[in-house]
Amino acid sequence: MIDKSIRQLVSYALDCGLIEKEDEIYCTNRLLEILGLDEYNEPEEPLEKAELEDILNVLLDYAAEKEIIKNDVTSRDLFDTKLMSVFVPRPSYIINKFSSLYEKSPKEATDFYYRFSRDTDYIRRYRVSKDLKWKSESDYGELDITVNLSKPEKTPEEIAAAKKAKQSGYPKCLLCPENEGYAGRMNHPARQNHRIIPITIDGSEWGFQYSPYVYYNEHCIVFNKKHIPMKIDRSAFRKLFDFVKLFPHYFIGSNADLPIVGGSILSHEHFQGGNYEFAMAKAPIEKTYTVKGFEDVEVGRVRWPMSVIRISAKDTDRLVELADRILTKWRSYTDESCFIFAETDGEKHSTITPIARKRGDKFEMDLVLRNNITTEEHPFGVFHPHKELHNIKKENIGLIEVMGLAVLPARLKTELKELEKAILDGRDIKENETIAKHADWVASFKDNYTFTAENTKDILQNEVGKVFAKVLEHAGVFKRDENGFAGFDRFVESV
Repeated sequence: MIDKSIRQLVSYALDCGLIEKEDEIYCTNRLLEILGLDEYNEPEEPLEKAELEDILNVLLDYAAEKEIIKNDVTSRDLFDTKLMSVFVPRPSYIINKFSSLYEKSPKEATDFYYRFSRDTDYIRRYRVSKDLKWKSESDYGELDITVNLSKPEKTPEEIAAAKKAKQSGYPKCLLCPENEGYAGRMNHPARQNHRIIPITIDGSEWGFQYSPYVYYNEHCIVFNKKHIPMKIDRSAFRKLFDFVKLFPHYFIGSNADLPIVGGSILSHEHFQGGNYEFAMAKAPIEKTYTVKGFEDVEVGRVRWPMSVIRISAKDTDRLVELADRILTKWRSYTDESCFIFAETDGEKHSTITPIARKRGDKFEMDLVLRNNITTEEHPFGVFHPHKELHNIKKENIGLIEVMGLAVLPARLKTELKELEKAILDGRDIKENETIAKHADWVASFKDNYTFTAENTKDILQNEVGKVFAKVLEHAGVFKRDENGFAGFDRFVESV
């Protein structure tokens, strides 16, 4: 069985083009070394094709049985990455291959690199495929809803082991270039199958890679080679456009640089992009403006639950100039009638989530106005999902969600199934500890439907989509009412 699985893994690498025929014996011997085997018998019978996950599971089970590894998720992830590293060329080879393809077409280069990142199991396709995904109609277009299951759930013992593991400053974080080829540890993932493409933006060295937890097509991460904090400023706008010029088929955006409204890693400057059109990008301009001194730039308010200014022009320098003016004004802008305060007690609250793309012969930037003020009533943030929505979404609203893709917690997979059963069985939701938090939510729409075994799942998913639309409305600084529209106009006039 073990010889067969080793052969299947080598055949997989051959089929994917990760290795050549001449590499077979070498790679087989490398696998034997990692698995602690001295001998190998080439299977005589023809091998049936097997999924990568199944092949690796056999090898992982063997390693656990022989006590080469512990049989937990973290140890298995560290070990299967080590196995896959056998088939991954050195960084220089991948960089040169990418560069030669880029000379033909940026898209050819990214197509190769994305396929490579999937074939090497850096992007674990079999986990990503388990994510729950659906579309939800809203007043703002078709929203993307995902319940992310790509990150494996760890047992309490694994979490405890990670805490006890030796703390290290190497790599400094998950985005640092030192992750490339790193073997990992209990509190840091293995990256031996990871390769980074170096790029230059705004005259500085950056890295280009894909996210191992792809939330959408070709979800990429672009990061500063230096471990420096996130910062939204004029240079950030230049960097975004520099990237779009390198890869015009991709959008690129940045999380904001303040807690609550920012991303999960504020300690390392990075952007996220990819080959996908979000609902926000499709949303139309509902009101146009003329900004004095920038008559050559198209400016408009986007029909979107959050407060978005879209600027468009052929000259990116003009867009950077205007974006910087809008950011500078917003940082110091207060409008008490809309509960917008630039700062309180010396703490600054306002920033911007910017997204850049190329549309036809013009460049475009969406500037999403953000504010992270908190109150006793809203301790997690006034412009953040309010308490009544926390049964579905409590976490920060970052770049991806701003654009219209909900990244919902893995717990919802189980909870939505339990809700479906409880509704169909006519049971009291409040009596089930797992789903009691959803009782008021279900009560708010239950009378609108006749539930059947065929439609209950779809109804729940549709209602989750409605909640996400409300989440985005809560995160909007200027509300979509008469007072909010007037406030939006006053801000643009101040610019």
